[in-house]
Amino acid sequence: MLKVHHLGRSQSERIVWLCEELEIPYDLVRYDREPTGAAPPAYKALHPVGTAPIIQDGDLVLMESGAIAEYIARRHGDGRLILGPEHPDFADYLFWFHYANASVLAAVMMDVIAARLGAPSATGRKSRADIAFDLVEAHLGKATWFAGSQFTLADIMMVFPLTTMRLSVERDISDSPNLLAYLQRVGERPAYRAAMAKGDPGMTPKLT
Repeated sequence: MLKVHHLGRSQSERIVWLCEELEIPYDLVRYDREPTGAAPPAYKALHPVGTAPIIQDGDLVLMESGAIAEYIARRHGDGRLILGPEHPDFADYLFWFHYANASVLAAVMMDVIAARLGAPSATGRKSRADIAFDLVEAHLGKATWFAGSQFTLADIMMVFPLTTMRLSVERDISDSPNLLAYLQRVGERPAYRAAMAKGDPGMTPKLT
């Protein structure tokens, strides 16, 4: 059976959510973080890189959330939640699927690191995270989901930096009605609620 190694408050919530959306059987193994916030030694021992998420599928050990998401959707989900090149929203699907980690996650992580180091906030100019959130708000004013009218892997990839990562560094999104409405749609999905309850039972999802 597919085994999902989930580190609390991490990108691996995406994989738990994906399995719930696809309604495929999986074995969830939870790990709590060390007091420092680091992954425990047992988690780091699973893969040479030692970062979340990590899955095992038979003899295969795989990491990187984008790779895992596509692997599971294709190998165990019959390609569900993936848009092909023939779909009119294929370009949006590709962009947001990759933008999630390549740009949004990296930008928000810069804010997290700056906050931990006590670095002063930049004034008079927008940070990369500000630009990313502005782009998200504008796009969600035109689309129900990131790839258009259809919920896809792009949403599963994008939600983590828009929600759980805001537990590490506060961001006021009260002036982003499109994003707030989108997060409410996410929060209404039974699979998302089930995944968060199983993966991080002591955490309230950051949907506002």
